Amino acid sequence: MAKFAVILPAAGRSTRFRLQKRKKPFVELRGRAVWLRAADQFINRPDVLQTLVVVSPDDMEWFREKFAPNLAFMNIELVAGGAERADSVKNALARVRPDAEFVAVHDAARPLLVQEWVDGVFQAATRSGAAILAIPVTSTLKREAAGHTIAETVSRAGLWLAQTPQVFRVDWLREAYARQAGLQPTDEAQLVEQAGHPVSLVEGSSLNIKITTDSDFRLAEAALDALPKPKTFRALHPFADEDPAHL
Repeated sequence: MAKFAVILPAAGRSTRFRLQKRKKPFVELRGRAVWLRAADQFINRPDVLQTLVVVSPDDMEWFREKFAPNLAFMNIELVAGGAERADSVKNALARVRPDAEFVAVHDAARPLLVQEWVDGVFQAATRSGAAILAIPVTSTLKREAAGHTIAETVSRAGLWLAQTPQVFRVDWLREAYARQAGLQPTDEAQLVEQAGHPVSLVEGSSLNIKITTDSDFRLAEAALDALPKPKTFRALHPFADEDPAHL
């Protein structure tokens, strides 16, 4: 069984988020912090050796106090973030255990995740060396011209919206950072692409949204009830569709 480390970047400034007067990974989504919901799908996996949460140095003391029970119970490691997302992930990458073969990076502000999607992208990365969750673009795309007018309609053929988790061989991601030069990537896959490694696309779900604005948070609240439910023992039973009252 391949072994994974997981990095959850939560060091952003959240400049477009105003609810609860907190940064978006730290707000409560139906009674549970957003970053905790993001971490939940990794901490109990037998193939995950290590989970690292990257927090701004300014938030570190508050975070330790606020989430002390969670950090202890979930065996979470804290890492100080950098100026940009890539810097934060690089700081965490330096702390990844030597026995981890793959590293998964998942947005701490992306709380609507289920095991099925994690399984899919982990398996694809194990086969190919690098894989990300993504969804095909379905809307019509327009390129803007001056004065907020349309310059052209852009073909959506072959275009995908990148999501997380993004999963890579540890040595590939370290090599990608070594070749970063002046590039400030918007995701880790961009660095790995620049290093010359192919990255597989694994179809995710439009429910796997990243909370950036207040509207995103409200959508996440509504979408919680729409997430696929894990199969239970009863669901696997041959009489699962029968009314228990008639059994």
